[in-house]
Amino acid sequence: MDFQITVRYGGRYQRYHTYQVSAASAPEALEAAARAMPPEVAAEADLVEMRVAVDPEDRRFLGE
Repeated sequence: MDFQITVRYGGRYQRYHTYQVSAASAPEALEAAARAMPPEVAAEADLVEMRVAVDPEDRRFLGE
């Protein structure tokens, strides 16, 4: 399964780094996300969000 990871980082001016990892479960995805996080982002990270990544081809929109 693919997971989308969003990391908030930075001091006074916050920025966001978003990337995807593949894993069989949420705990495995968190471990993979930690390994894949760039060191400069990890040094200033203060919030991490993980969600199942949606395939754009399978995405439904309101009214469909």
